[in-house]
Amino acid sequence: MADIGVDEEAKMKAESFLPEDYRPAEDEPFMNEKQLEYFRRKLLTWKQDLLADSRDTIETLQEGTRNIPDVTDRASEETDRALELRTRDRQRKLVNKIDAALRRIDEGEYGYCEVTGEPISLKRLDARPIATMSLEAQERHERREKVHRDD
Repeated sequence: MADIGVDEEAKMKAESFLPEDYRPAEDEPFMNEKQLEYFRRKLLTWKQDLLADSRDTIETLQEGTRNIPDVTDRASEETDRALELRTRDRQRKLVNKIDAALRRIDEGEYGYCEVTGEPISLKRLDARPIATMSLEAQERHERREKVHRDD
């Protein structure tokens, strides 16, 4: 058998113990191997979807480069392209956040609030797996931001 690295071996082991219908539950140890693998898979699937969308966007933009004589049609196409590019930029930033979350999983920091150190609720992580703050810390952060913006 070929010599496989520790990472590949760990991933193969993780793949074998995580049932398809597994969902993290509050009554199990927080961020156990199953939960970490569940969130790793969720993040990787999300990232793959975003990258596929980005490839489609790039192909569409490359195909769409043509000379349109009608000013209104050209303006409409430029608006569509600008929207595509903004969407693409948001996706790029999201991929960076997903990569950061995957690093936190590898470093054993995933699932804990970067402000309080407390566990982030499983419901919040399931809804937003890139979350870095507990709901309470996030709300405090947003209130402070709003106060500073209103100055």
